[in-house]
Formats: sequence, C-alpha cells, structure tokens
Amino acid sequence: MNRDTAEPRVDGFPGERAREWVDYHRSTAAPSTYVYDFVWDRTAPAEGPFCTDLDGNVLLDFTSHVAAAPLGYNNPKLVDRLREFDLVDPLKIAGQDFYVAGGHHHPDEQDVPGPAGLMDRLTRLTAHYDMDTVFLSNSGAEAVENAIKVAYDASGGAKHGVTFEGAFHGRTLGALSLNRSKEKYRRDFPEVAGIVDVPYCDDRTCTPETCSCGFFVDGGEASRIGRKLDPDRGHVAADDVAYVILEPVQGEGGYRFPSEAFMREIAALADEYDLTVVADEIQTGVGRTGEWWASDHSALEPDLLCSAKALRVGATVGRGDLFPEEEGRLSSTWGAGDLLAAAGGALTIDAIEEHDLLSNAVVRGRQFVETLSDAARSTVVDVRGLGLLLAVEFDTPERRDAVQEAALARGLLTLGCGYKTLRVLPPLDVTEREIELGADLLVRAIDDAS
Repeated sequence: MNRDTAEPRVDGFPGERAREWVDYHRSTAAPSTYVYDFVWDRTAPAEGPFCTDLDGNVLLDFTSHVAAAPLGYNNPKLVDRLREFDLVDPLKIAGQDFYVAGGHHHPDEQDVPGPAGLMDRLTRLTAHYDMDTVFLSNSGAEAVENAIKVAYDASGGAKHGVTFEGAFHGRTLGALSLNRSKEKYRRDFPEVAGIVDVPYCDDRTCTPETCSCGFFVDGGEASRIGRKLDPDRGHVAADDVAYVILEPVQGEGGYRFPSEAFMREIAALADEYDLTVVADEIQTGVGRTGEWWASDHSALEPDLLCSAKALRVGATVGRGDLFPEEEGRLSSTWGAGDLLAAAGGALTIDAIEEHDLLSNAVVRGRQFVETLSDAARSTVVDVRGLGLLLAVEFDTPERRDAVQEAALARGLLTLGCGYKTLRVLPPLDVTEREIELGADLLVRAIDDAS
C-alpha cells in the first residue's frame, strides 16, 4: 500500500468474511463494547491511517484505536525499530520480581528499550512536574486504581476523593466509583465510599462571571469545589480529601475542553489546601494534544499522572515522596513485565520526538477544525480540538449516529462520545492530504445524514 496515494474503498460492510470472524469471536467472548464489526486483516496492506479488512475494504481509520495506536498501522517509524528486537520467550515476565536487560550489559547500550527504558522516558517527560517515579501495569484502569491507592496511602487516612460530572476513568470497581458518565456501566456495582462530585466546565471560553455549567457560583466569586472545601461554609474538610482526579479534557464524557478559568481554579485550590491532584491522561497524553500531556496546556500541575493507550501499558507516574515505601503496597505479576509492549511505548515516544509529531499534531489539528468549520453545515453545533484530539458535535444524538454510519459507508472510521459528539483521532503523523481526505469524507457523510 502506498500511503501517499491510498484511497478508502468500501464494497459492503461488514462483508461475509468479517461476519464469520465476528461470530467466531463472540461465540466465546463475554458481552462488551462493540462499535463496528470491523475485522482488520493483518496480512493485507495497511500503513498509517489506512487499513484493509477481511473482505478487501480499504478504510481510513481516524480512531487510532481510541488513541491506543498513535502512529496508526505498520508505521515504519515504529515497525522498523521493533524488527531489531530478536523475539524471545517469555515475552511477559513477572515484572516486580525479575529484571530484563535490553540486549546489552549496560542500560545506555540497549538496542530496544524495555520497561526500564520506558520508565526512564516517562520521568523525563514529566520532570517539569517534579515526577521521578513510575509504576507500570497492564491498562489505564489499573493506572487509575494505583494512582488513587498511592494518594490514599500518602494522605495518612483521608477518606474522600473528588471527581467531576461527565468523568470516565475505567471499568474496574475503584475506577467505576469515580465515573460520572455512562451510567449503565456502573449501575448496581458497589462503590468506593467517600467520593464527592462537582461540575466539570462545559464552556471552554467561560470566565467565573459568565459560567453557566454550575461550576462557578455567586456570580463567579466561588466555585462548587471551593465552596465544599471552605472551612466556614463547606461540608468536606480539605484535610480529609485524599485526591482530586480529573481528565484535562474529558474523553468519554464528550470531548469537553475546559476553560482556563476552570483549570486555574483547580490549581489554586490545590495550592491553597495542599490537595493531591491526579491527572487522567490515558486518552489525552503522549502527544495527542500537541503537547506531551494535555495538562501542559493549563495552569494545572498534577502530582500523579495516569497514562496508558499510546504506551501499550498502564503507567502511574508521580513524585517519589508520594509512593509507599512499604514493599507490596503496589505490586502486579505482569506489571512492568511485558517486554514487547514496553518497547512499543518507548519507541513511540522516540518517534514522536524524532519526527516532531507534536508540531504536526498542532498544524494538522488546526487544518481539520478550520476545514469542518468552513463547511458550515447547519446540523453541526460545534467543531473543537486540541492538537489531534478532535470533536464534532451535532444537533441530536440520532444525527451523530447517522453521520457515523454514513462515514463508515464511505470508508471513514470515527467514534462517538458523550451525548451527541463524534470524536476524531487521526495518527499523530497524519498528512495534509489525509486530513483533507478525511474531512471531505466526513462532510459528505454529514450531507448524507441530513
């Protein structure tokens, strides 16, 4: 496949072979989240955002596997480096009890970095937050679980955690307790006690005086979280708050981009009350927004940061003084032990740096927003983005769903989020031609659905 000339082509979706494979998979799989009956043929041509399914359909994938494949398919920036790795067995080791060298006797000489190399890169990319310690795990939900465990442990017995309306932090029981979106996923499950929720900013241009989402109150003189923590008027003692956890941009909640005023208020309260702030960067991190972390765009300085998806592993990153000194408080059989996944995450970071993909994310994201805004379709309520974290909001959820289906029929893969929003996540090295192609397909799909 020539990425420079490839074009989407759909002859019928899903095709007969894809249906057969999906039926085979679901015959033993527990019910889960299914968006498309899309079966990637890993032996067929694929590169960057272009891929081929079992029935020969060529698709333009602007989901990047929900930001978990930030360089798309078979990208030589990553694949060529991974080919240097002579595969061994076991590729997954008991990472808390064994170490593995990267092909040479000295860490600085390793051909392909493993878990230690990934952790070294993560502490370098978070050094401006004074973070120097990493605990690796299997997934984003585990990264969140370990972050709140670290925060509870460091608090010395505090019992409250603060989350935000519209939040989504994962599907393990502890993470579910923090979720305030997708109610059906947490309904009837037991929850961690002591979780307090407050509104999340719903207007990226608001000031305290113009706030309409309910976060700022009394004409902008206070915020809902500030009021709860106020020693005279509040009902939650700040000393009893173990952590405040938030997504710098809400993902599943609808790609909600908060205002500077909102983030400044959280940062100010964290300073005033010495609150531990956990930034969930699982979907927003590793260059997606044009900075390494979405937190870098704001006044917020997190104490703990959760990453996953683009890293291929879960990572809880923070200051060493927050992590428990007692052995066994944090542990996982496979945590830090997946050599190939850790190498993929480390080499993804290297590729983003080497090819200046942060700048590319800014330029190409702006191109997409401007193109969709210029198209000026009446059914589109808003087009917004930060780097290549992009969203198109429609007038109704039914319209959003119809556009998503029409886009698929034209060969463009997108994902829904929130109530009526479509999220668009091209690979970080997406080209001008590919953005133009994807935007054109989406505009045509909007017209189809209208």
